[in-house]
Amino acid sequence: MQSEDRPAEDKTRVRDAATVIVLRDRATAPKILMGQRGAAAAFMPNKVVFPGGAVDPRDAEVPLAAPLDATCRARLEDGAPARLVDALAAAAVRELWEETGLILGRPGTWPGAPPADWARFAATGHVPSAEGLTFVFRAITPPGRPRRFDARFFLVDAERIAGDPDDFSGAEDELSHLRWIPLDRVREADLPFITEVVLAEVAARVAHPGPPPSVPFFRNSDEESLFLRLHGRPMPE
Repeated sequence: MQSEDRPAEDKTRVRDAATVIVLRDRATAPKILMGQRGAAAAFMPNKVVFPGGAVDPRDAEVPLAAPLDATCRARLEDGAPARLVDALAAAAVRELWEETGLILGRPGTWPGAPPADWARFAATGHVPSAEGLTFVFRAITPPGRPRRFDARFFLVDAERIAGDPDDFSGAEDELSHLRWIPLDRVREADLPFITEVVLAEVAARVAHPGPPPSVPFFRNSDEESLFLRLHGRPMPE
């Protein structure tokens, strides 16, 4: 219940978020991990989506067993404070864990008590790791939606997962019908527009591991919607 002396949260403000695209069998028959949002969800009900969600304030305090790639870090810092970069990486790991039960981490002991949202993850005996997370896309939800996010999309190979990539038993209930969908069939699902755009970038990266030459940015504001590259440069026609 909202405290009487605290204003209600503005659900329409733009929140920083991290989305995780897990790619399996890159060299043979590429597949993407996706799930379906509930019919009652305020944001993208019934849509088939990648795991992901908003950054929590405590994500910036979470230890990372391995850092982000230096190129990805530099691109994430374009228009964002340095402190947010590690929080985005941590949020990506946490959201993947919460929504799928899959672990991006290394075996290890936390240096102190984990935040409450991380207690179940820490209990697995792993410390979150940003190793292998590649920043491939950024998009801001258009105005007028019930929720708005400044989402950074990370691509990671399923080989980085600690444990069985088919074991979703640890997942919470935000996403249903978790499944690996062949990349060449995924557009048959009920996808949000931005997911279709991101999938085109993913398809281009299948044969080219590592950071892309540049990162697209779909920037939406009250004034205009633009596809940019980082540093504000418009994408070529």
